[in-house]
Amino acid sequence: MLLISTMPAVAAECRPGEAPPPAPVPRFASLKKGEVNMRTGPGEQYPVSWTYKRRGLPVEIIKEYCIWRQVRDPDGETGWVNKNLLTGERTAYVTRSVRALRERADVNAKVVWRVEPGVTGRLLFCARAWCRMSVDGKSGYILRQEIWGVYPTEVVG
Repeated sequence: MLLISTMPAVAAECRPGEAPPPAPVPRFASLKKGEVNMRTGPGEQYPVSWTYKRRGLPVEIIKEYCIWRQVRDPDGETGWVNKNLLTGERTAYVTRSVRALRERADVNAKVVWRVEPGVTGRLLFCARAWCRMSVDGKSGYILRQEIWGVYPTEVVG
């Protein structure tokens, strides 16, 4: 019988018996530091494929291996990041075009702030079609479909 491992051997970084935390996968997280390297595999020996220079950028954790998390960024790029460079703080990324943050969770509510595509803000909570997010100290409601960093039916906060 032939056994094939789907995870590479990284003996120096994965101690016997070490298990990933009991958290669901996939899930969202954000970058903890202002500079984070994404690697092609789960270990320092793998080359850096991308260097993020954006603290708070949301990423989706899609796989875990010891201290490494395979993540997907808002552009769909995937790679491996050390778990110590991620945080559970929820953030969201504004998609496609200029979006309105509103005073209330209502399409007819007063616009309190407009945000450009690519802007990242802190996700305060989400329920139904709306999320409340904070950008540069200003907060408001935005339609869930206008941001990346939260699942379609996920309740946050």
